Order: sequence, then structure tokens, then C-alpha cells
Amino acid sequence: MPERADWTIDQGWDRYTPAEHAVWKTLFERQSKLLPGRACDEFVDGMNKLPIGPDQIPDFRRLSEVLMRKTGWQVVAVPGLVPDEVFFDHLANRRFPAGQFIRKPHELDYLEEPDVFHDVFGHVPMLMNPVIADYIQAYGRGGLRARELGVLDKLARVYWYTVEFGLVQQKDGVRIYGAGIASSYTESVFALDDASPNRIGFDLERVMRTRYRIDDFQESYFVIDGLDQLLELATIDFAPLYDRIAGRPDHEPGTVLPSDRVVSRGTGQYHLERRNSAKASI
Repeated sequence: MPERADWTIDQGWDRYTPAEHAVWKTLFERQSKLLPGRACDEFVDGMNKLPIGPDQIPDFRRLSEVLMRKTGWQVVAVPGLVPDEVFFDHLANRRFPAGQFIRKPHELDYLEEPDVFHDVFGHVPMLMNPVIADYIQAYGRGGLRARELGVLDKLARVYWYTVEFGLVQQKDGVRIYGAGIASSYTESVFALDDASPNRIGFDLERVMRTRYRIDDFQESYFVIDGLDQLLELATIDFAPLYDRIAGRPDHEPGTVLPSDRVVSRGTGQYHLERRNSAKASI
């Protein structure tokens, strides 16, 4: 069991090794070169205003000082994934739990558990935006309620397809705002440039009924019309939605429905090849 009930730990910034700072530098520099023209304006703006740079893993205390002044958020260190109720309680109180460890050099492109690069580089810049700041707090409160109602899987899909893997329509095109894409070298390209995935206009009920991939690139991405669309989600009562979709079938990740507003229809080629390869190896 953790020493503290909220699972927080000291970041231990002074204990990071030169090798760990070097991994951060590698990840930071290659994402920073890749994201111009891909990340949304709000991500870029947040990154520019935070004490985040290539040369060292950021100090959560310094990040929190800037965040607190801007949106009332702070970053707290945790050892990895935490129980749902702990996670939601942190978010509901404007505390973002971030893993304080960093991946090994051989894990640059894939990590099962979110580390400091995913959590800080991917998430924290967007927490500088008042809309995202309010939305994620509302999600924390909603998560506690969804857990009581036994519908957490439905709400988790909303977080997944927005905060983690969301795309947003800007005047100059579709851009990344989800942390899972923004912190991934390969998915930053796949999500925007590859012909394989579907890009579908965001619809709340549709998203709540759509499964997602945790082991590979997403088969579908949902595109919001602007960050203000998330403000609507922060204020609505989810209870009637849970009732409405109760017992209705889930959609597979790559399904395109007749009712979808399709931004771009994918070929599905990438995941088809992956499935065929898996069958051939059996």
C-alpha cells in the first residue's frame, strides 16, 4: 500500500540521473520538431508559457507555480497508475497526477504505463487552457459519480477519445490536442496523415458506445469543432445519457455508422494488415 492515501509521492527531482534527463531530451526534441503544424494552437501556447525545455525533466513544483496562477491546477507525483477513485478525486480538485519515472531508452515509442514524458509533455500544456482545465475537473467529478452508477466504462471512453486521443478542427485544418497523440512520435503522424484511420465528428453518445484500442494506434479518431465544445460536456447531466444507452450494443473501434459526420473515412488498411499478420502467425 502507498504511504499516503492519495498515492502521491515526492517527485525526487534531484535523484534523476543524467541518463534519465538524456531520455527526456531525446523525446522532447523529436516531438518538438514534429508537432509544429500538427498540435493545436492551445497546446503550442501552453508549452511556450511553461517551464518545460529539452535539457532536463521538469520540476513539478515549478510547473505547478505557473499552472496555479493560470488555471488553478497543480501537478502531483504518483508512482504510476493509481486506483480510479484516487485519480478522479485528484482531477476533481484540480490536481493532475503524473508518473514521476521516465521510460528506458529502448522504450521510446511504446510504454504500457504513462511516464513523466507522456503526463507532462502530453497533458500539462493543455491544462494551461481554461476550457481544458474546467473540462478535466468536471471529468473527475463525473468519474466519481459514474463509478457509483456502475457506468465508468462509458465515461472512460469520453476521456480516451478527447483528453488522450482527441483531434480538433482549426481554421487551418485538423490538429492534435489529445495527450496520447501529442506525446507519441508515431501516432502524431498516424492520426493526421495516414489513410487508415477514420476521423469522425465528435458525438457524445456515439463516443460513449465506442470501444477503443489500448494496444495500438486508434482505428477511429473523433474531431471536435473547437475546444469550446468540451465546455458543453463539462456542464451537462450525464445520468439521462447513461439511461439512454443502457443495454444498447457497443460499436467496434473501426466502425463507421450511417449517422456519422465523417471528416475523412479511413481505409482500415493498417489494422487489417495487423489482424491478418496475427492470424498467419497462429
